[in-house]
Amino acid sequence: MGGVPGRAWPWWLAGDSGQSTLEYALVLVAFLSMVAALGLAWHAARDGTLVRMATNAATHQASGGTLAWLQDLLGF
Repeated sequence: MGGVPGRAWPWWLAGDSGQSTLEYALVLVAFLSMVAALGLAWHAARDGTLVRMATNAATHQASGGTLAWLQDLLGF
């Protein structure tokens, strides 16, 4: 079990493997976050939440008239 002389570091932090361990952890967290986000989007689409939100937005937009439409258009 190698280590840095004079330091009380654990074996898995010793040497040159610290950076690759950190990079692996960051990529793993990013990948798991992406999988979780896709799962949540799939769940919302399956339950009809996305369609309901789009329908509500469309009805609010349609009832707002031309002024609301122009405000949304100019907002982007």
